[in-house]
Amino acid sequence: MRIVAALGGNALLRRGETPDAGVQLSHVIEAVEALAPLADEHELVITHGNGPQVGMLAVESAADPALSVPYPMDVLGAQTQGMIGYWLTRELRNARPGRRIVALITETLVRADDPAFGNPTKFVGRLYTVEEARHLTATRAWAMREDGAAWRRVVPSPEPQDILELPAITLLLASGWIVIAAGGGGVPVTSNGRTAQSHGADAVVDKDLTAALLAERLNADALLLLTDVPGVIVGFGTPQARPLGPTTPAQLRSLHLAEGSMGPKADAACRFVEHRPDALAAIGTLTDAAALLTGHTGTVIRSGTASVEPAGSTDT
Repeated sequence: MRIVAALGGNALLRRGETPDAGVQLSHVIEAVEALAPLADEHELVITHGNGPQVGMLAVESAADPALSVPYPMDVLGAQTQGMIGYWLTRELRNARPGRRIVALITETLVRADDPAFGNPTKFVGRLYTVEEARHLTATRAWAMREDGAAWRRVVPSPEPQDILELPAITLLLASGWIVIAAGGGGVPVTSNGRTAQSHGADAVVDKDLTAALLAERLNADALLLLTDVPGVIVGFGTPQARPLGPTTPAQLRSLHLAEGSMGPKADAACRFVEHRPDALAAIGTLTDAAALLTGHTGTVIRSGTASVEPAGSTDT
């Protein structure tokens, strides 16, 4: 099988943890323990989130007195791809000596006229007070939105249209390489169709949508969206909460899952299966990566008739 495995942003740095290198590296090793067995039997592409890491770099860049302006988001995305890709490559090589493993700095093409550029929604960086948020809006022209009781910076999140390194990824897979690519949704770039020149975009592409697009373009057999929960939870936060097992895109979309929670993963899974009806997508915990392929755990999405009825309300 050809598998695209997408690590969630919290797989490498969990809520409340200090962003020290040692903390993140320990989670990389845990991720490799779960993913390496897949590579023993299948073609494997690994993507990863970078939300905590790119947010940390954005705060550091904004506070650096040596800079006249902070680094743009595309540059910070490339930096995190290099850091996380290096860790994953090194630890995979340690776990599977002799295997050919490579991490690619991957660019994701987005439309310059995507409506997202006029409506930033993706939270990045730390929490601010309302006074700090007003100051940053005035001095840096940052878009700020409420996040619970505090405020955070938001940046555009345009739709992924293409993956520029797709030919290289395809060639490497066919040659037996384990490929790490499209980290953090890929570095967002726009293209001038007349000159074929590309330009970085100050934005963040949704990592799960890019993973779905990558899996579709690679004709993958499975898309694994690996997170810190065992799957979609129907009725989350209520006494009727229950895990959602095998389902279909239509049933999953009928749940109207929250954008700030499981919604993007569900959307990515549905998009992939809708474009690849003979394939499967699965949402579940990283440690269950291999079991997700068999349908014995997690929320597995296939086209056709599922074994559960459409459920009614919310998610995790």
